[in-house]
Formats: sequence, C-alpha cells, structure tokens
Amino acid sequence: MAPPYSTVSRQQPRLRTRTLTLTFIPGLPNDLAALILLFIPYSHHSRLKCVCKSWRLLFASKSLISLRYKLLPPRRFSHLLCIFPEDPSITSPCLFDPHNLAWCLLPPMPCNPHGYGLCNFTSIAVGPHLYILGGSLFDTRSFPLDIPCPSSSAFRFDFATLSWESLSPMITPRGSFACAAVPNSDKILVAGGGSRHTVFGAAGSNVSSVEMYDIGKDEWVPLDGLPGFRAGCVGFFVGNGEDREFWVMGGYGNSRTISNVLPVDQYYRDAVVMELKNGGKWKEIGDMWEEGERGRLGKIVVLEDEAWDAPAIFMLEKSTIFRYHRTPNRWLKETSLPKKSSNDKSVGFVALNGELHVMTALNGTNLTQCQSSRQHKRPATLLTQIYHPKKKLWRSFTTKSPFHLPLDFSTAILCTVRL
Repeated sequence: MAPPYSTVSRQQPRLRTRTLTLTFIPGLPNDLAALILLFIPYSHHSRLKCVCKSWRLLFASKSLISLRYKLLPPRRFSHLLCIFPEDPSITSPCLFDPHNLAWCLLPPMPCNPHGYGLCNFTSIAVGPHLYILGGSLFDTRSFPLDIPCPSSSAFRFDFATLSWESLSPMITPRGSFACAAVPNSDKILVAGGGSRHTVFGAAGSNVSSVEMYDIGKDEWVPLDGLPGFRAGCVGFFVGNGEDREFWVMGGYGNSRTISNVLPVDQYYRDAVVMELKNGGKWKEIGDMWEEGERGRLGKIVVLEDEAWDAPAIFMLEKSTIFRYHRTPNRWLKETSLPKKSSNDKSVGFVALNGELHVMTALNGTNLTQCQSSRQHKRPATLLTQIYHPKKKLWRSFTTKSPFHLPLDFSTAILCTVRL
C-alpha cells in the first residue's frame, strides 16, 4: 500500500481572532487542544487541514512552526528528508518522513525565465528555513547556448509561510561546492565549486574562492580562498567555540587529457582545514588513502551526537560504509550494506536523526527508458536501509514515492531538516 502524501498550498489563510470562538477538540480548552495537536508530525499537517475549519486555521498559522520549536522537546521534532529530484523550479521538491512513511510535496522554486536545467546546487536547512544556493544551469543569454554556466543565485523557503524568497546572490557563481552552516550562528560558509553540469561528465571551470553568508544581514562576505581550485567537494564543521574548524574534503581540481582529446579529472586524496581562531587561515591535511586504494572520495555524510567529542564522518563506497579516523588520517571499514544495489552510482546517502540512511530504487527500472516513455506512470519503489552506528544494527523498509519516475540519486539533491 502506497504511503500517504500531500501537496502544500502556496496560499495561506490568516489566523483571525475568530479562531478563539472555534473548538479544536471538543471538551478540551483550546490551549490544551492546540498543544496536543502540535505533537502531530509535521508531515501530516497538510492532510489534517481538511478535518475541520478550526484545524485548517491552526495548521495554516504562521506561528505554528515557532510554537513547535518553543514548546516541543527535541525528541518530538520531525526529522525529515527533503528530496530535489531535478531542477526545483520545474519539479516540486518533496519532504519525506521516514518514521511515519509520509510524503509532503512543497511548492516549486520561483522560475528564472533565462535559466533552465539547474543542477549541482546545494540545499541546506537552518532552523525552519531551507536554502538553495548556486548550481549550474544553461542561460539563454549566454553564448554558445550549450555551455553551462555557474549560478550565484540564492533562495530561501520558509516553512512558516510556505513561500520562497530571493536572497542576495553569492559574490562568486558556483556549483558542486562545499557548504555548511556555522553551528549556533546564523551564518553559512561556502567554498570552492565550479560550473560543471550533469549533462557533461567532464570539463567546466573551477574556483577556489570562499565566502560566508550572514542570514540576518542578507549579505555575503569574502574570506581567504582555498589553497587551490577544488570542486565536487564536501564541507563540515568540527569542534566548538574558538577551536572550531571548517573541513573541506575530496573533490577535483585541474584535469588532464588522454591523447590530448579526452579530459580526465584529477581527484584530491587530501583535505584542507580552515582554523577560524587564526583568522580563517587554511592548513592542509595529508592524503587520506594510499595511491591505488581508490580513485576518488565516495558520498560523505556527517553524523553528530552529544555523546561524541567530534562529529562522525562516514563515506559510502559501492556497498561498503567507511568511517574516518582523524588520528591516523585514514578511512576504516565500518559495515557493509545488507542488500547491495544494482546501480552503485544511483544511491542516496544521508545522516538523519542519529542514523545513516541508504536509499535505492528497489525495482531496478532503467532510468533512460522511463524518461523516454510517457507511459510509465507507476510510482517508484524505494528501499531504505538504516544503520545505527552505536548499536551496530541494520533495519530496512520499502515505500512508494510520489514521483512517477524512479529517483536518480546520482543527480538528486538531498537535505535534512528538523521541524
């Protein structure tokens, strides 16, 4: 049976004073009834609006999200996965609640009349807001038309108002870059990137610039650049207070050509670290594996826990999960997937609520055939395998997605949000 999913409307009715005369739950004071309804997982709110008029006004209230952050204990928050199957201005992103197996479609991002085919952007959540930064796209104003361009655009989705807004663009256009939110601060740091598009497997320009976004001021500030050009990398923060560091791992820099024709990327085996206490100076970390051990870094996720001194860094490589150990500067095997995927490239890997989620298309449908056929209307079946690092245990479940085509996790963008 397919899990329920709903579509979020862009138009929000205002919560008027007449709601005081409406009853949320018969026999209970409205304050108590509203508190009870706040405990309902966020992924169910859209469907519950049709129960009655009072519930519609309550779940459409702009103050609902702030009340959940203020009144609910942290363990009662909804840990959701936001999936962008392709250009968010064309295909609506979707929230997925793994705990309740519920889907919730979000409004599409505002459309750019001059740009199309946005990909390799970064999505990051800060509080009740979802940010879409940069990316690579085709611009009808550029020449030649078949050459992708990096984007500097920035958008924010507000879960309280269920609306998108345009923000100040980045100083340097970029896609496929490292990005992380500064802990306990309304700031976002981006580093590196380039112009490569998913349509082309190679070529494209790379940058080394670094900049920080101040959410309150809506402005970007340049910082010291990376030691070299680096795109396709991942970024995260380690440490607290003055000892906080911004790590950038993997990626590719300059490319070489085979027979002066075929470009081949040169992937980094090391990492670079920005020490915030030293004015943002960079230092280089040695190679994380020996030459010939692997060609490139796999998919990286960062898992944080209050009981750990530092966040745990995990990498998915084919059907094996590795864990990064800082002292030897090496990746050591943590576990293997119970069920291997038929397509190692189209695998989603994300850290959510203290666990590692590995998502694959269960039916193994050929993506090329599905995209060329308009007759394929069956919802895609997803297999999610979940690993608990502390308990060293696996569990799994299957679900139907609201998308008519199988998700291509090699190009889809995943982001976690807590509401």
